[in-house]
Amino acid sequence: MALSDVKPIGEQLRAWRQRRRLSQLELASEADVSTRHLSFVETGRSAPSRDMVLRLAEHLDVPLRDRNLLLVAAGYAPVFAETPIEEPRMDAVRAAIKQVLDGHEPYPAVVVDRFWNLIDANAAAGFFMEGAAPELLEPPLNVLRLSMHPDGMAKHILNLAEWRAHMIDRVRRHVALTADPGLAQLYRELRSFPGDVGEAMAPPATHEVFVPLRMRVDGRELSFFGTIATFGTPVDITVAELAIESFYPADARTTDFLRARAGW
Repeated sequence: MALSDVKPIGEQLRAWRQRRRLSQLELASEADVSTRHLSFVETGRSAPSRDMVLRLAEHLDVPLRDRNLLLVAAGYAPVFAETPIEEPRMDAVRAAIKQVLDGHEPYPAVVVDRFWNLIDANAAAGFFMEGAAPELLEPPLNVLRLSMHPDGMAKHILNLAEWRAHMIDRVRRHVALTADPGLAQLYRELRSFPGDVGEAMAPPATHEVFVPLRMRVDGRELSFFGTIATFGTPVDITVAELAIESFYPADARTTDFLRARAGW
């Protein structure tokens, strides 16, 4: 992106504030700055200091990647590194991921980036990919595209409309929070796949506490629920954007299938 394409810092801060549905008074109170000064910053009448940019970004919960962009717009150097996952300084991160993935066996778990591109997976997650079209498995493998594409997992998902509606809504909420154009493009692509997501999601059954992922695998009906884990105090963009999605059996039949598959 050329410097001429970078929007003024005040305009960007105002957009983030509005995205978080905060008034100038609310943000000023939270960030311990005067409303007058914040107004001057947003309108371009005052230039914020580096510390002011970082403080406002913190209270606006701006992703680290975008905090760097705010700093650049204000005339400062970026402060948050984006370290490739294979670099030596990421050894501890990779070791922690491996421990979580291995420890979750014989149940599936995957590690994804901010676009839900696959970074790593344990052996149990392999059956999610069985029978998928080869082009869906080419790097970067996108787990949402794999799960919702007609040539991917979709043909095995028994509650596809329900599952798809919830996952697409999840992406929509991420787009709303981050304004990431790449996520917005993924959202549009997922909505283009066959299936009706125009109607509101049906209320869950009274006996359910989550929306399960129900699949038919090898003639068996399996049911899963998932959890998401992230690193708690990241100051590196790569680490901040990693998420570990772990799937658990929602019934005894699924538990038995996964344990037998792993030879347990």
